[in-house]
Parts: sequence; structure tokens; C-alpha cells
Amino acid sequence: MGSTYNEQKQKWEEQSKKAIERFPERKEPFETSSHIEIDRLYSPNEINEDYINDIGFPGQYPFTRGIQPTMYRSRYWTMRQYAGFGSAEETNKRFRYLLDQGQTGLSVAFDLPTQIGYDSDDPMAEGEVGKVGVAIDSLADMETLFNEIPLEQVSTSMTINAPASVLLCMYIAVGEKQGVPKEKLTGTIQNDILKEYIARGTYIFPPKPSMRIITDIFGYCHEHVPKFNTISISGYHIREAGSTAVQEVAFTLANGLAYVDAAIESGLKVDQFAPRLAFFFNAHNQFFEEAAKFRAARRVWAKIMKEHYKAEDPKSWKLRFHTQTGGSTLTAQQPDNNIVRVALQALSAVMGGTQSLHTNSRDEALALPTEESARIALRTQQIIANESGVADTVDPLAGSYYVEKLTDQIEEQVNQYLDQIREIGGAVQAVEEGYMQREIHHAAYETQKRIESGEDVIVGMNQYKIDEEVNPELLKVDEYLEKAQVQKTGNIRIHRDQERVEQALNRIKQAAQDQNDNLMPHILEAVKAYATVGEICHTLRREFGEYVAR
Repeated sequence: MGSTYNEQKQKWEEQSKKAIERFPERKEPFETSSHIEIDRLYSPNEINEDYINDIGFPGQYPFTRGIQPTMYRSRYWTMRQYAGFGSAEETNKRFRYLLDQGQTGLSVAFDLPTQIGYDSDDPMAEGEVGKVGVAIDSLADMETLFNEIPLEQVSTSMTINAPASVLLCMYIAVGEKQGVPKEKLTGTIQNDILKEYIARGTYIFPPKPSMRIITDIFGYCHEHVPKFNTISISGYHIREAGSTAVQEVAFTLANGLAYVDAAIESGLKVDQFAPRLAFFFNAHNQFFEEAAKFRAARRVWAKIMKEHYKAEDPKSWKLRFHTQTGGSTLTAQQPDNNIVRVALQALSAVMGGTQSLHTNSRDEALALPTEESARIALRTQQIIANESGVADTVDPLAGSYYVEKLTDQIEEQVNQYLDQIREIGGAVQAVEEGYMQREIHHAAYETQKRIESGEDVIVGMNQYKIDEEVNPELLKVDEYLEKAQVQKTGNIRIHRDQERVEQALNRIKQAAQDQNDNLMPHILEAVKAYATVGEICHTLRREFGEYVAR
């Protein structure tokens, strides 16, 4: 008879002890970014044996192994490259270039004035027009942005939050001009205001009216734009602000539950809107923790939607998500190292079962990506898809003793955070009290201390440095573009039907005063009259007020 597991393990532990005496381990303890201790070895005895209930099969509850039965064997994830700079004309050229290079979905980056509801000719926008994304002031800009891009064939994701209703209406109007009915448009608006208060800062209105706008979008799209994802609940920016992987999932799901509660309170049934909820996560460098994070997030969400909210449609249980590689992990030093980091991060997202993916470019710690850098980032995804073989079987990491244990541990810690947030009174109350902000700030501070002490090695920055840095050619946004955009917006105001604009804005004002009147049809009419983003947002500002952080 062979020896038992315990006998074999004891023998291995004795061998390990002798080996460590000769060659001490590199550090103590080994742990993930979420401070989950990493054991020296994992075996079947350390993982939950309830395979059917905890791991199951792909495409089946609780979706630990993925939301589709065959995953990438049927089709690859959507390859989106987040892009936008300068004018709509310049960004349209970049979009068409990336589509020609094999990108399969668009992802729009808007400039800061657009994100916080100011037009390019507003004094508040001076110096920021077109700098971190594309400037969109009116429907005319949106028409240019999607010129010669067939919206019936392309799915578009828009990273826009406080003015999401306005930009979505512009997209609908462009579709109509192209002959594409609302019912056929596909894509996603980020529309996640809670994480703006927590981590990012591009908010306009206070939480209560912001939640009202979001639920208005849910209700309108359920009836008129059924294929569009009405929100992308974002953990990406929470992670960029310095959270751990566990906090990223926990706070993101907590925000998601707040949106679910708000929608139900507004009169919607859970299965009317939950299938169109989408999520947006980060992918950092700790490969196994990231893959396990995605698997755990699916399982936690599925259980809550089925067991707590009693959703009956299996689509309501599925956590569908987009992933972007970690911008905060990129270094200005030795930027070519970022290509390797992004490849590892992208691979973790694919192994974790993402539905779409953006890969950052090597130069993004220095500037907006050049065309060459964006192409390398896209090729990274294409090499993973077509050459690595990792997409040929579903959830290839399943059954790994380490990955399954880590998935269980992340799930447990996420649920602990969710319980704490429920005790506070939910995500909105937790935001108002600063709970999540404090947790993130503490995690970010601890991480920075480890980097500065050298405990966390950042190759090329705090170790393996070189004396002479050679940076790639960087993209520079032409200063003339701001002047041209300001002039273009002024010309729109001169040539439009001003009476029609004023009537449309007045109807938005009246709808804002009536909680039962959905804002979306009125915003759509204002957009079609060429009212600007700033004019619409200022109308709502006067009714709803502006949020001031504590």
C-alpha cells in the first residue's frame, strides 16, 4: 500500500524545512495585494469539494467558470481600445484606424469638460479641451465622431457618467440619422456616479438626483433601447485610486446593489433592467489573484441576484464585465516594460473570463498613446487570442488548488465588506459617510509605503534602473484644436433654431421638477435641436444643485 496524504505531506514539510535552512525564503509572509496570505503549497484538502454548487459548469449558475457555455471557443472577447483626444475629427481618424487594425468594438474617451458638463467655450474649460479625451459639445460633434462608422455593426462603449443621459441621447440621434433605429443600437454607457464620489471626481449633481437620472435611463432604455447596456458599474477607477483587489470587487458590487435598489424603488421589476447591467474591472499584475477575483465576483453577484432579489431570468444573475489593464501599474521609467505588464494583465482577464478588454499602451504614463503604441496594445490582445491557445478551452485555471482556494477567500472577504456596508445603510450612505473612501486611502497609503521601501519591486523604477532613459515618441495634442472647437461650438449656436432649443431646455427644467416624468425623451429632443452638453447640464444644475465633497 502507498503512503497516505498526511504521511506524504509530513515528509515534504521536513524536506522543505531543510531546504529553507540552506536557502531562506525571499520574504515572510507571501501575500496578495489584498493581504491574503499565500501558502507554500495548495492541495485538494484546502479547497471546497462542493463542485456543483461552488464551481459548476460554464454558462450555468453560479457562473464561476464563465457566463457562456463555450466562452471563447465560439467567439473571442470584444477587443476595445479606449481612445479619444482633441477634436471629433481627430478621434474619428483614430477609431477608423483601430477598426482597420482588427479592433472589434469602440470605446470613447471624453475630455474633462465634457465629463463634467461644460462646453468647450465655457471659461471653466479653458486649457482642458481635448486633452484627456475628445471634446463633444453638441450633436454636430457626435455626428463627426461616428462619421463613416456604421452603428448597426459596431458596439460602442462610452466612459461618461454625470452627463451620460446627454451623450446617450446624442448617440441615439446619430443612429437615427444613419437610419439605425434605437432598438438595434448596441453598446454601454458607464453611467456609474457612485464611484465618482468614491474615487474619480467627475460628478455634477448630488447623489439623490443622480440616482434619479440613472433610473430614468434604465426605464427609457428598457422600452426603447433594449440592446444597450444602461450602466457599467466600475471597479476600475476604485482600483486606480489605490484599493486592493478585494475592495475593488466589494465596493463595485455594493454600488451595483444600490442601483438595483434604486431601480426597484422607482417601480421597475428586477428582470426588466438587471440583464442590461454591466461591470468594469481592472487587471493588475498579480496574475492569479486577478483571475480568481473575476471568478469570485461572478459567483457573489449571481448568488445575491438569485437568492436576495429573487430574479427569475438567468440573464439577471450573470455578471458581464469589461476589463482594462491597470493604468496605475505603468511606469514612466523604461516604458517598454509596460508592454510586458499589459500582456500579463490582459492574460489574467482572459483567464478570468472577461467579455471585452482594453489593453493600455506603453506610453500612457507619459502621454496619450500614439498610433504605434495603440497598435502594439491591440496586437497584444490578438496574440493572446490567436497564438497562445488559452482561448481554446473554457476556464483553464479551474481545478487549480491555488486558484480555487483564492477564489473562495476573495468571495469570503468580499461578503464581509458587503455585510459592513449593509450595516452602514448601503452604498449611498457609505459614500456620504466616507467609509469606502477611507478604506481606499488606507490601502493606497500602505501600497505606496511598500513601493518606497522596496518591499514591492517595480522593475525599472525602484529596482533594475538604468542611467539613460530613451522614451518613445509621444503624442501631443495641437493647441489649435481648442480654438477650433470653441469656434465650431459658437457657430452651432448661431445657425440653430434658438427658439426650439429654449423650448426643449424648458421642458427639461419642468421634467426635473416632476419626479414621475422621465427626463430622457426631453433630453433627446434638446439634443436633436443642437442644444449643447453644457446647456443641458446647466439646466439640470439649476434644478438639482451641485455636489460638494465633504
